[in-house]
Amino acid sequence: MEASFASVKTDLMNNNTAAAVERIQRYLEEPNDIPLNIAITGESKSGKSTFLNALRGIKSKDEGAAPTSMTQTPMEVTPYPHPNYPNVTLWDLPGIGTTKFPADEYLELAGFERFDFFIIISDTRFRENDVKLAQEIQKMKKKFYFVRSKIDNNIRDEERKKDFSKEETLRKIRDDSVQGLRDLGFESPQVFLVSSFKPHIYEFSELHETLERELPAHKRDALLHLTLFLSLCRRSVKLLNC
Repeated sequence: MEASFASVKTDLMNNNTAAAVERIQRYLEEPNDIPLNIAITGESKSGKSTFLNALRGIKSKDEGAAPTSMTQTPMEVTPYPHPNYPNVTLWDLPGIGTTKFPADEYLELAGFERFDFFIIISDTRFRENDVKLAQEIQKMKKKFYFVRSKIDNNIRDEERKKDFSKEETLRKIRDDSVQGLRDLGFESPQVFLVSSFKPHIYEFSELHETLERELPAHKRDALLHLTLFLSLCRRSVKLLNC
């Protein structure tokens, strides 16, 4: 399995797209029934639903997409099966600290035991509730990952400035995010910078590689199906110059 994934990465690095696509499609046709449950949480309007749809390889107008309207904030724990892999389910969790999901009862009410790992999303600075949630997840021996969303918006805003530097903008966003988490008492945080509308750039790939590396061995096969599917999607977008 891992050898196949390494071969795909080599093909893509060598711009041998045809060989990579053939390997991916061959692997994706293999049956896989290992369940993988991914919890996605964050404050309202942080880009959770758009991120969830990007992980599923669909757009907001597609059938079965998570609603992304500003007025449609999830008030329940909502499952979204992957359209290609029914064993993979992404769960849209309500924002932490709401009346129905207070911070001190959040994980219990959300049914934390069913999730393999958590993705905590923010489109600005991570807040105290995000850190509290991460610390509780840690106590329960579950994995979690901080994702800073809407990076494309930040880049677009900064491009208007005369001294714009994309690399410097990304560095500043990362430093601010990491320092904000440290100020709230969280040591050595890792933050992934992503754009759900442009998953082929920024750090979607790094996030998937980290998930694959840190998941228990029996869960990696399920994630690898998802990772290869998204690799194929990203490569297709690049070829279309989207």
